[in-house]
Parts: sequence; C-alpha cells; structure tokens
Amino acid sequence: MTYVIIHALAPIFVIMLLGFWAGKTKKVDNQNVSLLNVFVMDFALPAALFSATVQTPWVGIIAQSPLLLILTLSMWITYAAVYFLSVKVFKKSPQDAAVLTLTVALPNYAALGLPILGSVLGEGPSTSLSVAVSIACGSVLLTPFCLLILEREKARAAGENQGSTLSMLPVLMWRSLKNPIVWGPLLGVILSAIGIKMPDLVLYALKPLGLAATAAALFLTGVILSARKLKINAVVILATLTKLLIQPAIAWVLVVIFGIQGPVAVTGVLMIALAAGFFGVVFGNRFGVQSPDAEAVLLFSSILSILSLPLFISLTSGM
Repeated sequence: MTYVIIHALAPIFVIMLLGFWAGKTKKVDNQNVSLLNVFVMDFALPAALFSATVQTPWVGIIAQSPLLLILTLSMWITYAAVYFLSVKVFKKSPQDAAVLTLTVALPNYAALGLPILGSVLGEGPSTSLSVAVSIACGSVLLTPFCLLILEREKARAAGENQGSTLSMLPVLMWRSLKNPIVWGPLLGVILSAIGIKMPDLVLYALKPLGLAATAAALFLTGVILSARKLKINAVVILATLTKLLIQPAIAWVLVVIFGIQGPVAVTGVLMIALAAGFFGVVFGNRFGVQSPDAEAVLLFSSILSILSLPLFISLTSGM
C-alpha cells in the first residue's frame, strides 16, 4: 500500500520540483507568474472541472448524496475552525487566513483521488464517479468561500466599499460567480441536472486543456515555492496535523453519526484524508496574496501523507 501511495504522489513531487527548479534557475520568472496563473485559473482548471462535472450523470450525483454530505460537512467544519483560529488566535490577515484555510480544508481530489481510491476499492465507473463528485463538491461548495473573502478584501483595499460583509455580499457573489474557476464546474453541474449532454466534439476539444490543468497548477506551485523560504512554525504544524489527522477524524465521526457504511463510508473518509490541494496557493497568487504557511502546509502534508494515508486505509478496511 505504501508503494501505491508513493506511486500516486510521485507525479506531484516531480512536477512541483521541475517548477521549483525552473524558478530557482530563472528559466521562469518566479517573481512574475501572472501569465501562467491566468492560464491555470481562467482556462485549464475551469475546462477540467467543467468536463468532469458535465459528464457526471445527475442520477449518479444524487445517488452519491451521502458522500456529498460527508465531504461537505468535513470541509465546512474544517474551514470554519481553521479560519477562526487563523484570524483570532494567530492574528493573520483575512486574505492570508482564507488562502491557508482553503489549502487545509480542500484535499487534493484532482491529483490523488483516483489513484488512492482505485487502489483500495478497485478502478471502475463507480470509483471514477466518486472522484468526479468529490471534485465538483470542492470546487462548487468550498472554493467560493475563499473567493468571497479575497474579493471582499480587494474591494475594501480599493476603497470601493467599507460596509459590512453582508451589505457587500451581492456584489461579492457576482464577482465570484464571474470567475471561471467557479462558473465552469457550476455550469457543468447545471447542464447535468437539466439533462443536456455536451457534444462529444466539444468535450474532445476541451480534453487537452483539461489534461494540462493539474500539471500546470503543480508546476506553477513549484515556481511559487521557489521564490519563498519555507519555515516551520506553530501555524504550519497545527494546520498540517489538522489536514492529515483531524479532518479525516471529523469525516470518520460523521460517517458513524449518520450510519453510513460500505464503499461510500470508505470513500468519504479516504477522500478527506488526502493531502492538501494546490487551490489555496494558486488562488492567493492570483489575488497577490502570499501565504508562506499555506505553501509549507501543501508541501509537508504531501510528504507526510505517506504515513497518514495507510493509517486511515487500515481503519476503513472494516467498513
């Protein structure tokens, strides 16, 4: 099992290392990655998320409602707790806290979901559907929280509105919805729900862009990391432990509370037990927010998940 996990993590480290090397050697300007960020955030990732969600049958999404419940609650509880601690205890700015929180709360479904879940439950249509549902859940039901906070602070910094978050909410929601990373997967879910099937030609045309999404995002992350000096501190340690141990434990408790058993229970716990995803770091860079702690959590959780994932795979073996 350890080999399977290392095999799944290998592409992540290799591509991030290439980005890191490119940034350090100045083959890529690691101080100005706006063009690469636009490609990842406005084109590649939205195309990948749209393709994943529009091809997910609505009947299949409804059938996976127990999984959606576990994933959503686990991510929301973690997001609320980490954001509160970041702002109130560690005195981080709302922007920094939002980026760190999204990094902790949103697992790396896109890169790790299928290899890990396939090795435990076997590869097949049901496994692929579960991973697609997980990706849709994270992109539609969690990432907008981070975007709302970043847009709010951006508006306040520009002096556009100094009112309460509630009074700014309509404008912030509209700005978030205009972001391709939000409306891409949301449009896919809506089309799936109303039964509109995308022409094969459209999906075929988008496929190369979608395939480039994860690799481009990981490469960009490596470039960003090359411009930073990662430090281990109390925030990084607590956030990494939360991602690898506390959040999966929350998912485990929810599974028990709701009486969910079988493959759905295993999927819910293992999807949440995955290492931190790259969305937070990439989002922050797009808004000019640097969060060394989020970047450190991304790196350390990916490394240490080699130890934590076997633990939760063993714990879920009897479900």
